[in-house]
Amino acid sequence: MRDSLARLQHLVYAVERESAYLRQTDASLFAQPFDAARAAGLPTQQALSEQVDAFAMRFGRLQDTLGDKLIPALLLREQEALGSALDNLDRAERLGWLDSAEDWVDARRLRNGFVHEYVRDAAVLAANLMQGHARVPMLTACAERLVQHSRARGWV
Repeated sequence: MRDSLARLQHLVYAVERESAYLRQTDASLFAQPFDAARAAGLPTQQALSEQVDAFAMRFGRLQDTLGDKLIPALLLREQEALGSALDNLDRAERLGWLDSAEDWVDARRLRNGFVHEYVRDAAVLAANLMQGHARVPMLTACAERLVQHSRARGWV
């Protein structure tokens, strides 16, 4: 039990950092809309390319840490049975930790397109990135709820 509490505390700390870093990158990258022209310029604009990579990595990392690690750790701590990833997301939705398991799964699919699509189609990358940008509040709100839940329970 002590090891699980230490792991939970580490995950909460990681989620706080990952959420803050994602918000920073999101604010910087999307200070102006990300359109197909910006996406087409990625091969010649190293700084922009690195921002896109950072956004995709941070978006994915936060989603992975929340969905694959923190939510299951909290469910266990609450003495809930763990199921498949989708079952855990459905349970997290019922507990009010995330707004929609379906939106979460859609964001996962979108995240997978950040890396693969831009090589072939700048317009698709731009659209995916703008959709990802629109989902940042969903991820960071979930992170905040889970952190607050952990604090309210006295676990961190």
